Amino acid sequence: MNIKEKYMKKALLQAKKAYNKMEVPVGAVIVKDGKVIASAYNQKETKFDTTKHAEITAIQKASKKLNSWRLNDCEMYITLEPCPMCAGAIIQSRIKKVYYGTPDEKTGAVGSKLNLFKDYKFNHKVEVENGILEKECKELLQSFFKELRNLKRNERYGNNKNE
Repeated sequence: MNIKEKYMKKALLQAKKAYNKMEVPVGAVIVKDGKVIASAYNQKETKFDTTKHAEITAIQKASKKLNSWRLNDCEMYITLEPCPMCAGAIIQSRIKKVYYGTPDEKTGAVGSKLNLFKDYKFNHKVEVENGILEKECKELLQSFFKELRNLKRNERYGNNKNE
């Protein structure tokens, strides 16, 4: 296992925490100088807050740990391609490089739907690399949404055989 896979595995552990709380299973870790300084997972449903994406929470934790909003020499590992909100926060926080597992064909903002990191001229450039443990990241998301659809179907039609 290479170093990128090592950190993505840590992000996957965070994503599994989200899954266990019936949150969309996305996890993120921030690394500086070879050490994880922050980790987080999605908490939109449990916190009733649309901004509680894994990336945003990880950025907040890293900023607090470093006592600075500038995360210049940090790298972020995320199981799913960032959305526009998270890509913007990554740019604003000056993160050096982002590694992500699987693309987000619906809302991905670093290559799938649009590319905030390359298509626009911001004062900070973020490097990006994708496909790190893509299969594992994608399978976790697919499993979650399959389970969610089954739960909703059971709620709608019920499992009562007397009906």
